[in-house]
Amino acid sequence: MAIRIVVPDASVVLKWVLPPADEPDAAKALALRSAIAEESVRAVLPSLWLYEVGNTVARRFPAQAERWIGALMRFQLEEEHPSPSWLRSVLHLTDEYGVAFYDAAYHAVAMVHRGVLVTADRRYFDRAEGAGAVTLLSDWSPP
Repeated sequence: MAIRIVVPDASVVLKWVLPPADEPDAAKALALRSAIAEESVRAVLPSLWLYEVGNTVARRFPAQAERWIGALMRFQLEEEHPSPSWLRSVLHLTDEYGVAFYDAAYHAVAMVHRGVLVTADRRYFDRAEGAGAVTLLSDWSPP
């Protein structure tokens, strides 16, 4: 059986470190993190994930930022480097669905790898669902 490829976006990765009481679907996000750690799914992310997550953590939780961001870095998530096919997918998503380039970057990684973007960003999902390869965190279930 092939391992499913998932692309958790920043809205999901943040739930791995933020206080669970403040985060809807935190249990689902932690289940995804466990599936990645247990290698029942393979996570691939664009390298910008660290900057997006780091920006939020550093601004909202400066006292915990070094510890939390450090923990995420030690997780050693696999990062996808830009490629021509990735760029074509990003540009198609931004043009066709009117989404931000950095949000489409995650989705394009999922498309290039024939995986699925897992997002907690309902607004992005509602706009780009028609492209396929995307699911809401609340609808995701472990393999």
